[in-house]
Amino acid sequence: MPDLLWDDVKNFFAPDLMGSLPDVRVPGTSVVDWQAVLDLVRSQGWSCEYSEDGVAVRLPGAAEMLARSEGADAVLRVSPVPGFLVIFRAYEAGSIDFDVDLRELQGQDGADVLCRLLRAIGRRLGKPVLLTPESDPLHPVLGFDVGADRVVLLADPQFT
Repeated sequence: MPDLLWDDVKNFFAPDLMGSLPDVRVPGTSVVDWQAVLDLVRSQGWSCEYSEDGVAVRLPGAAEMLARSEGADAVLRVSPVPGFLVIFRAYEAGSIDFDVDLRELQGQDGADVLCRLLRAIGRRLGKPVLLTPESDPLHPVLGFDVGADRVVLLADPQFT
């Protein structure tokens, strides 16, 4: 059974409500957590490209990536499945921030793909993974709940 049913969450997948690139965040992280995410990307065989200031370069380790990001725009583009792009931004060690494109995640299949991604990251880190409307980090609408070991609703989709 899926974590979330499309009919229950389709409002959260509406770009006009959430913005086309809602923010996903893992708070309370460290360099070790960033490295765990990089290791997850590699171990899953997900397609990825790392760039600094728009120039593609070899993906470094997390410590080096975060050190470089202080003077450059460090971006990791990951495709867990064809047609779905996740954009990680190495702003700081204290949180793992990334965007997903809701236009790529429509229907039950799209909800399932997002849930698999949030579960994979949340399980690897043992931390919650929160999705919020674009540029509204204070109001998560859904996320991976560590205790429940699944993606859950954090807001009522009827009242957003």
